[in-house]
Amino acid sequence: MHLHKLEKVWLLIGIGTLVMFLTIVGISAFAQGHHPPSDLTTLDPQKVDTTEPFNQPGLKKIGDNEYELVIVSQAFAFMPNDIKIPEGAKVHIIVTSKDVVHGLEIVGTNVNMMVTPGHVNSLTHTFHKPGSYLIICNEYCGTGHQMMSTKIEVTKA
Repeated sequence: MHLHKLEKVWLLIGIGTLVMFLTIVGISAFAQGHHPPSDLTTLDPQKVDTTEPFNQPGLKKIGDNEYELVIVSQAFAFMPNDIKIPEGAKVHIIVTSKDVVHGLEIVGTNVNMMVTPGHVNSLTHTFHKPGSYLIICNEYCGTGHQMMSTKIEVTKA
């Protein structure tokens, strides 16, 4: 196949632009700390209520200004309901689902996880600004999906 000289030039420009774009996106994602949530731990979704740490969902202090937030997603609700965290706290979020695929997004942050039954996802996030953060389900999970939300209240330390 014979390509004209200008076709070769435009092909090189297009490939060069694509490589440059992917490099910039990759470097910026790495620099901002974006990474996929873990999905290595599994459990029986029928036994979530009796499996540690999901038998007692909520916020637990595990160190100096370091917390563990255990969340259970279920039919149109997140457990626990309202959460209070001090400003600047490093929070290890651990989440699973009891029934169907849910999403967990903390609006205004880069926290976004798919929550599947039988899998435990975890992510660490530091809340630097005080205020109210909305947690929503961003995966359609049934007829009451639009009501599935809760709040994190970040208070001044």
